[in-house]
Amino acid sequence: MSFFKAFLRDESGATLIEYGLVAALVSVAAIIALQVLGSELQVIFNTVTSYLASASGGPT
Repeated sequence: MSFFKAFLRDESGATLIEYGLVAALVSVAAIIALQVLGSELQVIFNTVTSYLASASGGPT
């Protein structure tokens, strides 16, 4: 019986669960931000690619 009481009072796993929830929240926020900014990032990368291509004398 004392094993079960000690098990119920043990909070060492709670910290791991909290870290997992924070990591999941950060992951969801990053996915949403990348989806929102995805098209804008594509335009920026295409612009940089064309600048680099023209600077190196390659095809645009």
